[in-house]
Amino acid sequence: MKKYLIVAATLALLALASCGGRGRQVDASGTFEATEVIVSSEANGRLLRFDVMEGDSVRAGATLGQVDTVQLYYTRKQLVASIRMIESRTQDVPQQLASTLEQLATQNRERARAENLLAANVGNQKQLDDINSAIAVLQKQLDAQRTLLENANQGVRDNISMVLAQIAQIDDQLDKCRLASPVTGTVLAKYAEQGEVTAVGRPLLKVADLGAMFLRAYITSDQLSRLRLGQKVTVTADYGERQSKDYEGTITWISGQAEFTPKNIQTRNERANLVYAVKIAVVNDGFLKIGMYGDVRF
Repeated sequence: MKKYLIVAATLALLALASCGGRGRQVDASGTFEATEVIVSSEANGRLLRFDVMEGDSVRAGATLGQVDTVQLYYTRKQLVASIRMIESRTQDVPQQLASTLEQLATQNRERARAENLLAANVGNQKQLDDINSAIAVLQKQLDAQRTLLENANQGVRDNISMVLAQIAQIDDQLDKCRLASPVTGTVLAKYAEQGEVTAVGRPLLKVADLGAMFLRAYITSDQLSRLRLGQKVTVTADYGERQSKDYEGTITWISGQAEFTPKNIQTRNERANLVYAVKIAVVNDGFLKIGMYGDVRF
């Protein structure tokens, strides 16, 4: 009985097409669809704001709601404070080396004096050798201190970089607490309300761009050879009560695999067992709706 009802409904649809003044044979029929996007939560927490309604028009990137960010805010504040604490351990290299540099400068002056005395034959070589030895020791101490201080400062910088990375992660989580649609379109369904607790991955709403609709129809194998991508066709929308309207459509997709005829689809060859799905893009003037029936003529 159900099969007969489907056939009867299909025949009635074709009869309406003929009464609508189309006057030509319908090559395929189908329903209008739109690319639907499910906007899901990317954060855990309570929905502090979520006042979008079904039927609202939304822009891509526009804020639609907000998930609670209190805990993330305090975590970020703690990390910022830890950076100041780490920075306090930074070593002042010139100040730490000032004493050794002063001793080295003193020994260099003493060496110059000893060399002058030795040149005037009033000094001795041992005194100059002792000064040179002291200078060598001080130079090694200076190099060791500088390396130690620079390593310590590098460790401070590495710790700061690690905390900054953690802050960047928190900022990313904070940004994900802001609910936004990735596309410009119309809200088709809303799955949560303000005040509810959401979780990562929970669907919150469904958005579709109703300005760019497409008709999904099914064709037989003998029709397949007549079609190509980018081909212009005539799409007729059935508004019911013998009212219809023609649109220019463009074939944007042809299935590469055949499938069994869907029970609710009528093709030109009613006895065809295998058909190919096609998508025909149509610019919506505001009258096309998802699920509305349409015919196509090639």
